[in-house]
Amino acid sequence: MEINGVWRIQHFDVGQKRPMEMASPNLDDRFWITAQVPGDVHSALIERNIIDNPYFGHNDAKSLWIEQKEWWYRTQFDYVKQANSDERHQLIFEGLDTFATVYVNGLEIGTTDNMLMAHTFDVTKILRDGRNSIAVKFDPLYLHNRDKEQFQWSSYTKERPWLRKAAMNFGWDWGPRMVTVGIWGKVRLESNRMAKLESVYARTISVDEGEAIIRIDAEVTPYAKDQDLLCEVKLLTKDGHTAVSEQLEIKQNKGSVELVVLSPELWWTHDLGEPYLYELEVVLIANDERVDRYRKPFGIRTIELQLKDEADQHAFAFIINGVKLFAKGSNWIPADNFIGAIPDQRYRDLIALSVDSNMNMLRVWAGGIYEKDVFYEECDRRGVLVWQDFAFANALFPEFNKNFMNNVREEVMYNVKRLRNHASLALWCGNNEIDWLYDMKSAAGDITSPFYGEQIYHELIPEVLEALDDNRPYWPSSPYGGNDANDPDVGDRHNWQVWHGSVYPRKFGDVPLLDYSIEGVTFKNYKKDFTLFSSEFGMHASANRYTLEKNIPAGQFYWGSVEMAYRNKDTNHQKGILLMEGYTGIPQNIEEYMNFSMLTQAEGLKYGIEHYRRNKKRISGSLVWQHNDSWPGTSWSLIDYELLPKASFYYAKKFYHPLLLSVDHEPGQSLHIWVVNDRVEAFKGQVRVAVYDFNGSEVYSTLLQADVPSNGAVQLGNLTEAEILNGRAAEEVVVKLTAVDFEAPDNLHYLRDQKDLNLSAAVLKVEVDAKEQTVTITAEGSLARMVKLDLPQGNVRFSDNFFDLLPGEQATVHISDPRGDKVSLDALKVSAINV
Repeated sequence: MEINGVWRIQHFDVGQKRPMEMASPNLDDRFWITAQVPGDVHSALIERNIIDNPYFGHNDAKSLWIEQKEWWYRTQFDYVKQANSDERHQLIFEGLDTFATVYVNGLEIGTTDNMLMAHTFDVTKILRDGRNSIAVKFDPLYLHNRDKEQFQWSSYTKERPWLRKAAMNFGWDWGPRMVTVGIWGKVRLESNRMAKLESVYARTISVDEGEAIIRIDAEVTPYAKDQDLLCEVKLLTKDGHTAVSEQLEIKQNKGSVELVVLSPELWWTHDLGEPYLYELEVVLIANDERVDRYRKPFGIRTIELQLKDEADQHAFAFIINGVKLFAKGSNWIPADNFIGAIPDQRYRDLIALSVDSNMNMLRVWAGGIYEKDVFYEECDRRGVLVWQDFAFANALFPEFNKNFMNNVREEVMYNVKRLRNHASLALWCGNNEIDWLYDMKSAAGDITSPFYGEQIYHELIPEVLEALDDNRPYWPSSPYGGNDANDPDVGDRHNWQVWHGSVYPRKFGDVPLLDYSIEGVTFKNYKKDFTLFSSEFGMHASANRYTLEKNIPAGQFYWGSVEMAYRNKDTNHQKGILLMEGYTGIPQNIEEYMNFSMLTQAEGLKYGIEHYRRNKKRISGSLVWQHNDSWPGTSWSLIDYELLPKASFYYAKKFYHPLLLSVDHEPGQSLHIWVVNDRVEAFKGQVRVAVYDFNGSEVYSTLLQADVPSNGAVQLGNLTEAEILNGRAAEEVVVKLTAVDFEAPDNLHYLRDQKDLNLSAAVLKVEVDAKEQTVTITAEGSLARMVKLDLPQGNVRFSDNFFDLLPGEQATVHISDPRGDKVSLDALKVSAINV
């Protein structure tokens, strides 16, 4: 039973009110504020117009008072309690943020100190037949960390290491400080009699030709002695037929059984096959009576992390069902700063966008939360793998404190049990950047203390996983491996030479260096990177016009305004200028900033990811920083806060496509033509290489034979600049690759940087069909660079955007709303950089 009636909230100064008075079932709370649960205080105050939207302008500064107050939640509910019943009743809070005291019917039933897990309370003896009350008191955080030791390192704020709370609440380099409080998960009352299914653990042991072996472990809590306990276990197909069934005997409250599934349908990432999901049902029977049931989707698949290849060389590759995967994806941060109030549909939209851009993996970053169930359910359904960080990011943590470590152990155990049955879950990772940055900051002299927290990632978590999830790989940190925790030759790597200007190579113990220059931050440095797996890299781009205009005060939407600068929480805003200066030139107005930053990000990611993919024999993955935004800011994201994709998202549809045509080239050097194939099938055909001047005249063309092996990359040939230019200037042509006899998206390659191209003014002919929800665009006169469609609406989808058109070329773009509503095209604007 979900307790989802009317909740009310109110705040007080610390010590202003007696807790038992506020918790009393008879308290008159009719003048309190109504609030949604799940949710948070900020969202409730915004909904009731009590605070101004913190995302608009500088309004976040107006809401800082919220974190200084004591907050109370109250509700009432009716329950029919059977007389003389042997039922046990548990009150479950799926998310309490963070230091809470819980009262039921005026009685204190317990306290909590961890946002990142659920909390369960036995209320059997205090639950009443009829009207019941719940009250929850939330302490301000400072009461629990003001007297604690401050460590030498905790990024963005020194106050958070003692708090098991989403780190990004305190601000990050892509979002503001927004310290939330409240009931952020569902509240449920569970009733059981005789016995309860405490947990079910299901995993694929092996997949051989014609059969799969599935192991099911069940853990039971009996409420009486000497009961006959067993479980009926079934695996059901999509159409509801029983694929296999067995009985599982319970002895000493535990039991295991293996299911043999003949001719199994396997779960694949969406780019390799169907993410087939069975339904797993486990029914607990006590003394011949059915007393509890577990029923969830289940995918049959094997997943391995390959750390040595066939030649015994270092590797870092995911192997799914025996197939080596090139991981194509991005890093996921919380979908909003107000985590409790995020609608499920926002998760579905963001994951649908990842599939639309041909991603097969999302990394859940350590500075947020262990995501809500809907996230993993949707990844299961859509065929997207999940790299799951444990919630430890960029800080030292008090491993020497017994209470803290017990809290961490409970958090880890809870989330491992909660998530381990998801087919999409591919990897557990101990932390974000802590091992690497501890070394760098120690070498720089910023840290002289021991590595506080090391025990968590290298002892505690592995111990828990060995006991609770022995069928999934674990990696201690990201990045991690080798003589340098960010070693390109061992483990995974974060490439922050591009954008942050980190000077590579760097070895363990070397003082870290930064190079803030065009050459130091340019995306051309990606080609120097022959990592085994690039798990973080990226660069900023502006949010879309609608997202910025909606959240910036009138008169402040211009390049160089204080309000525009406030959207960027990164240090040293010069980095973005340097990147644009090197590729597009420095913007002179807001329109150029939006265009130049988006084009630089898109072309830069294309440059790096095509390099990684061409070298797939060594490199096995690229996860862009970052997928989404938690507020309407300027950041590394591919999709802005209003769920409007940036140019890089549409580029990703091509550079992450399973079949990639690619040009490896630097100015003045030969062009190397490649085809990359991430599919199991081999392909044969031709690739047409055509060169056009910007007026649309063909300067050169040739056909190259393409014999593309399964899951491989092949270089088709080399062409010199002189050969393809036929006397034309390199600044006046574009190279176009087209697949013949197999399906791969066309790819355009410019021989020089955007700022050096001799583009003439283009004209766009635009035809809008409101009924069909399409826009047809034709370029005239000159190549149109980065054709952009803009609508003043959030979460609108274009089948394509931010594309180039040669003169005479025509593109028809379909426009849709994921909710199925018709989109008004009255305010549509179509532009291009040179229009």
